[in-house]
Amino acid sequence: MNGAALAGWIRRAAEVVTADSDRLTRLDAAIGDGDHGLNLSRGFAAAVEAVEALPDGAPPGKVLIAAGRAIVSKTGGASGPLYGTALRRAGKALGDAAEIDAALLGAALRSALEGVQELGQAAEGDKTMVDALIPAVGAYQAALGRDESLAECARAAAEGAAEGAEATVPMQARKGRASYLGARSVDHLDPGAASTVLILRALADAAAGEGS
Repeated sequence: MNGAALAGWIRRAAEVVTADSDRLTRLDAAIGDGDHGLNLSRGFAAAVEAVEALPDGAPPGKVLIAAGRAIVSKTGGASGPLYGTALRRAGKALGDAAEIDAALLGAALRSALEGVQELGQAAEGDKTMVDALIPAVGAYQAALGRDESLAECARAAAEGAAEGAEATVPMQARKGRASYLGARSVDHLDPGAASTVLILRALADAAAGEGS
């Protein structure tokens, strides 16, 4: 994947987040501030503007760093810093490479996860986006170990994220605003995990050449 393909990921992510904004907001209204869909739609719209302002031929790393900075500056709530950090860490992991292979993208996803965990201080089982990211990275690495293509690894990551997000439903939140609800946070899908699934599915689409 080159910089144009990564920009395609950001555009595709903006599309799917906006299309599913109402559902994300409903999920967040149940256990959070009720603004996750709106905030994330605004942030990814800004990210699209940022990557489209880059010069032609910008490398993948710079595309993701620009997108991350835009999300931090335009997204309210906790999601802006978390997603912005994820993209910026991923971009830094890619360095100045003009094109990335499956191994390098896997390293970038792992760096994204590490950045989110450092910032949010969340672990697996806390009922956060980390519960989608950890199995996503694990599934990606497993596919990579089977010598699958970049597109196949990205699809595996999206499927792992979906399984991880679904697993948040019976959890009691231990981090974020949802943790204030105690047992009342059980039986709700975590909105950050849900949006993580959307964004990784967008990556899988872009990797397969399906993104816009």
